[in-house]
Parts: sequence; structure tokens; C-alpha cells
Amino acid sequence: MRLLQRSYDLKPGLRAALLFAITLTAASALAADQPGDGIEVQPLKSSIAEETFQTLLVMKALEELGYEVEDIKEIEYAAGHIAVANGDATFMADHWNPLHIDFYKEAGGDQKLYREGTYSEGALQGYLIDKATADQYDITNIAQFKNPEIAELFDTDGDGKADLAGCTPGWGCEKVIEHHLDAYGLREHINHNQGSYSAIMADTIARYNQGQPIFYYTWMPYWISGVLVPGKDVTWLQVPFSSLPGERKNVDTTLPDGSNYGFQANTQHIIANREFAQANPAAAKLFAIMQVSNNDISAQNLRMRDGEDSAADIEKHADAWIAANRAKFDSWLEQARAAAE
Repeated sequence: MRLLQRSYDLKPGLRAALLFAITLTAASALAADQPGDGIEVQPLKSSIAEETFQTLLVMKALEELGYEVEDIKEIEYAAGHIAVANGDATFMADHWNPLHIDFYKEAGGDQKLYREGTYSEGALQGYLIDKATADQYDITNIAQFKNPEIAELFDTDGDGKADLAGCTPGWGCEKVIEHHLDAYGLREHINHNQGSYSAIMADTIARYNQGQPIFYYTWMPYWISGVLVPGKDVTWLQVPFSSLPGERKNVDTTLPDGSNYGFQANTQHIIANREFAQANPAAAKLFAIMQVSNNDISAQNLRMRDGEDSAADIEKHADAWIAANRAKFDSWLEQARAAAE
């Protein structure tokens, strides 16, 4: 205030120059703090409600950088990759690599999409059955379902085939499961039940609570493994050998501990439109350095399963995570702002 007051004692030309300099300095400070000021961002996610949490974390970080972030639009993965590549949307926070590698390549790959850094590590997928049945009949490998007596244990519709609570069409995992049924000679022994995954799994959990055998596909991190705990309530099934569809046909899916669940361990990434990333180095840096642990994602997902699943609830979960990790969150913002200078 003193500086502005004293400026009125100066000659008009000097006073105008001083006020201009002050305004310019303030504008520069704002630009440095808010590099995304006035720039719109459109986030996408699939129909999986549990992806909202990690998407919101990215959205809130972008907002603190000044970006005008629109509400999330839901779209399944294949179309979502194309939308981001074409600039119809800005980013998705749940690209699974290598599960979604075909979606990534078909949308234009690195020429049209930006994928740097790892958002979340160590995601597992595979087939599980209830531990009681596994222990009683010594079931450890999905190939054992070729035995009609084993398959019949998991038959829910009376046709003699085991009923697998499977993967929703369009997610990518359904391609691997369908490939496995042929590769392992299980097409005549297993029904791959598809549809709404949440509805199918609700029925699966109900069957488990009634003491009936269950057979299902799932992934981690996800709340399912907080309710049906591997090693305690359920057990992973091995596969007889590694076999994946398409370009991954020669990939070894064996994990470091020697287990082979038939799926590669995945990492989750934020993918963005490449032109947007090149024009917005602050956002690009943010996408590359943000990280959330599988444990944190699973814990939040379990809260949703236990009833805290409204939009307001998930918003609170995101805000609480940021508050608990504020120093880390602020360091991401600082690095993003530095990248824009």
C-alpha cells in the first residue's frame, strides 16, 4: 500500500510505468502459480465406479494448477483410448499396461498418446476359488476343471460346467479369459459368465456367504480382495502354462515367486492426449510423477463397498487422501509448476 500511495507523488508517466510493472509482476506470479489458467481438461474413466477415486486425485491436482476441469465422462476403455488420442478428451487415469496395450496401439500409440511414469504398481489378475473347496479337493490349477467332478462343484445352472464369474466385455480381461478357455482346452468345461461385473460378484459373494463353492476372476487393487481375502477365504488358481492372445503370445506370465496366474502383472498409468501434453508441460509433468499405492486404492474401494459410495463420499475420500499426503501432493505441484517455467 505504501508503494502505491507514494506512486501518486510521481510524475504521471513514471506513475503509469510503476503501476504497469506492479501489474505485470502480479500477473507473472499468478501465471507461475496457475500455469493451467483458463485451459479446459476433460477426464474420462470406465464404468468401474472404483476408478473415480484415483481420477479425482488427478483432477484436484490439475485444479490447483489452474486448469478448468470438467466433470468425468464415462466410456469403456477401447473407445476411451481413441477419444483421448483424438483430442475429444484429455486424460484417463486407469490405463493398465500391458492389459490395455492393444487399445493403446490401436488408438495411435506414442504418436497420439502420452504415457510417462507409473501411477500405481503391482496390479495382479487371475482366477480364484473358495479356499474350503480348494483344500478339500486339492484344487490348485485351472486345468483340473477338465475333470467333470471338479467342474461340477462350481456348476450353478445344472449344465455340468463350472460357472466362472468373469470379465465385462470391453475391459480387455475378457479377451485373455476367452483365449485361456481355448488354450487350456476348457471351453467344454467352463462357462464364462459376463455382464455387469458388480452384479455378478454380488451373487458370487452371496454364494460364498451361504457356504457354496465359488469361482471367479478379479484383479488387485480392488475391494473384492478385501472381502474375499486371498489365502484366508479364497485361493489363486495356477494355469498350466503361459498363454496370452495377440502380440503377447510369447510372453511369460510367471511371477517372481514362481506363481503363474495366467495374466501379466500390470502397472497403472495416466494416459493423456499427446498434443495437450506437449502444449501443457505442467500437466504433463504431473501425469508423469503422481503415484498412489495399491493399498490406498484398495482401502478406498472397500469403503465404497461398505456403503460410502456416493459422489460426495468419494469426494471426501479424495480430499482426505490429499490432506494425509499433503507434503507429497505439494511436491508434485511444485515440480509441475517448475516444468512450465
